[in-house]
Amino acid sequence: MRVLHSGIATLVFVLSAVIALAQQPTTRSQTPATGEPSPQQTIPQAQRTPQRPSLTQVPREQQPETEPQESAERSQARRGPAPEEKSSVTHHSARVGGQQINYTATAATFVIKADDGTPKATMFFAAYTKDNVSDIAKRPVSFVYNGGPGAASLFTHMGLGPKRVVLTPDGHGMPAPYTVVDNEDSFLDATDLVFIDAISTGYSRPAPGERPTQFHGIIEDANWFSDFIYQYITRNQRWASPKYLIGESYGTTRSAELSGVLQERHQIYLNGIVLLSTVAFANWGADDRFEFFLPTYTATAWYHKLLAPDLQNESVAQVAQQARDFAHNQYAAALQKGDQLSPEEYQKVVQDLAHFTGLSPKYIEQSNLRVSSFRWFKELERDKRRTIGRLDSRFEGMDVDAAGERDEYDPSEASYEGAFVGTFHDYVRRELKWDSDGYYAVSGNVRPWDQTGNTAVAEVLRAAMTQQTHLKVLVLCGYYDVATPFDGIEHTVSHMQLEPPVRKNVSFAYYESGHMVYIDDNARHKLHRDVDDFINGSFSH
Repeated sequence: MRVLHSGIATLVFVLSAVIALAQQPTTRSQTPATGEPSPQQTIPQAQRTPQRPSLTQVPREQQPETEPQESAERSQARRGPAPEEKSSVTHHSARVGGQQINYTATAATFVIKADDGTPKATMFFAAYTKDNVSDIAKRPVSFVYNGGPGAASLFTHMGLGPKRVVLTPDGHGMPAPYTVVDNEDSFLDATDLVFIDAISTGYSRPAPGERPTQFHGIIEDANWFSDFIYQYITRNQRWASPKYLIGESYGTTRSAELSGVLQERHQIYLNGIVLLSTVAFANWGADDRFEFFLPTYTATAWYHKLLAPDLQNESVAQVAQQARDFAHNQYAAALQKGDQLSPEEYQKVVQDLAHFTGLSPKYIEQSNLRVSSFRWFKELERDKRRTIGRLDSRFEGMDVDAAGERDEYDPSEASYEGAFVGTFHDYVRRELKWDSDGYYAVSGNVRPWDQTGNTAVAEVLRAAMTQQTHLKVLVLCGYYDVATPFDGIEHTVSHMQLEPPVRKNVSFAYYESGHMVYIDDNARHKLHRDVDDFINGSFSH
């Protein structure tokens, strides 16, 4: 997880122009003899360059080498052993959703190959499938992953799987010895779960000699995930099952892109997508960011009891709504006017911003009405020598320099990361019997990440929802999530130009928690109910 867990949110907000598409659109080919996916990339129609409608391209990994030294290094690397698939199958029981569920756990790797049989990568996953299901076609299957990009799936794994790490009721980590317990709020009562590590994260790796860059990008990443899903549902006879994507943070961008890639590359239609702590996948300008962050600032100040009584006496949902109204009306108009604001108008906005944020009018003036999140982490409780968490703004930290401009670390992530990582390593070996000397990359080295097509991701999702008229989307938002503030994805959805019959397929749910909704006991119970209801209500039993 680390900063990569959702760092892409800030990057997407500040991007001001589309990075030109360097690739031409492609279709997928299939080799009948092997049944393996094509190495060609599928670029959804929404991301294709109109002036270049060709349907073929040479993938990057097949382009001529330009550096002799690089070519020699790759040739030498290919002399290493070809990757082999590995699997550990175990059987368990856990109490989930008020019932005892017997299930099979499969920790394994798939080798993803090119049409000619060349191994391209190994992808690690942990699948949990309910035992004694009479009709597998009616049993949903969900593919789950974290974000970053670069984050392995261990956080959703140990938060949403049949076993969960024990934290304090509000989600703070505790010192070792760490423990896991049955996860009453796992979605396993409603769906089978497949947790996937992206290539270069967790135990997933490029094959020897393969360029890592071919896996590291919005379009590239979705193509390899789509090939994994194709392979999984084929091997496990799940083509007839209802299918879902559950992604957190950058995983929501991946899901939006996957909705189109799966359809166009493999003709896989989804029943539903759950977007947890969602990146605002759109090309917002600089001032837009301040509007989107403001309601989260207000909710956080309310939590820390820093607002005036008229706001403090309301519920968090009520103060968030008032902040939305102000942000997208008076505040947005003031930012649009810029230096044309009269002195009277300027002072009115200063006072209103102070009212909604708990910050001093002087600081807001010094910030030119625009308080960045990284300054806000330091400023909100500077007088207490405390900083505010990014992934969860309920958490407080302490910096050695209380006068600094930026926080030294994220106190929310620092609190629970050790518990998640420690329990996962113990659990995957002790209970799932996964025996590997490979290094588990909690935060993989996936930089630079190819942003090609980033501003069309919402259009990819719109097109998939419009063509797959039964595809439903559930957006899950934490009020105290400063990494992916809820107002950003609200505006993404409201500007996707969905027709009314499609727009009704999008629903929102809100939680008094941060980025990782499942760490808080109360939020976790509500999350379980919301997702189970969503899955059970989106297919015919």
